[in-house]
Amino acid sequence: MKAVWYERTGAAAEVLRLGEMPTPAAGPGEVRVRLHASGVNPSDVGRRAGSYRAMEYPRVIPNSDGAGIVDSVGDGVTRLRAGQRVWLFNGQRNGRAFGTAAEYIALAEHLVTPLPDDVSFPAGATLGIPCMTAWCCLFGDGPIAGQTVLVTGGAGAVGHYAVQLAKGGGARVIATVSSPAKAEQARLAGADLVINYRNEDVVAKALDFTGQRGVDRVIDVDFGGNLATTLKLMATNSTIAVYATNGNRTPVLPLRELMEKCIALRALVLPTLPRPLHAAAQADISKWLAAGKRIHNVAAQFPLSQTVQAHLAVEKGDKLGTVIVDCAR
Repeated sequence: MKAVWYERTGAAAEVLRLGEMPTPAAGPGEVRVRLHASGVNPSDVGRRAGSYRAMEYPRVIPNSDGAGIVDSVGDGVTRLRAGQRVWLFNGQRNGRAFGTAAEYIALAEHLVTPLPDDVSFPAGATLGIPCMTAWCCLFGDGPIAGQTVLVTGGAGAVGHYAVQLAKGGGARVIATVSSPAKAEQARLAGADLVINYRNEDVVAKALDFTGQRGVDRVIDVDFGGNLATTLKLMATNSTIAVYATNGNRTPVLPLRELMEKCIALRALVLPTLPRPLHAAAQADISKWLAAGKRIHNVAAQFPLSQTVQAHLAVEKGDKLGTVIVDCAR
């Protein structure tokens, strides 16, 4: 099969290579997917660049999300069948070196979910880590109906799904953004209030929206960078769900302030969450997809031979949605 890989970390153009590798076989409990689309996440780019950790394997096929068609199943597989359209997550995680920047992937069936016929493969490849992370941040502690949820970065890959899922879960949603174009995306996703944090007072607007009570839950793309602001708008007995903290990776926790308002801090990274939570997310996302038309933001598409350009597009930092690699091209 054709695949893209790296054998050392570094700049995309220097370390990513396109070539032939053996096509994997589906082992016990696994399915093999003929990939049509691969989603490129910031974490995939960071691992390739070496900013996360040292090389874990001699050779890595990058990218963890994807969509395609199951073309064979291993012994013991009961939930999926050959010929089924699917999306997948955590392809290059949890002890797996070979991700989705390839024509095929073989992986455990619990990481693979049926894809509705009306959702394209590129759209399906935007689900994976972004949509699963959004769901776990929102519903990891139970229902959110009637709550007010603040999504920071409401036009980002995770944030855009978080806005849509929160509205589907019966919450009122505030989204923060950094530009008029991103504001429009957050509104399209269903946000009740959109705040441009570059030129508007996030605390004042959020408190006014909640009658000075504060928000019940924050889905936070930059915990350290936002913390000083976030603490001012939290309600008593509220939760901050954190999935990234690039603005300040070692923030000082003002524990007394957290204690006085009984603010819970839920820090998470998708690959290490328990499997039952993954399964609950997959089941609920499937119901959500089946219940109506959803917005899946594809920021750009590149053929497999241009995976370098796909990684560079993510590194640039101005994308709206998920960058996709077309594995069939």
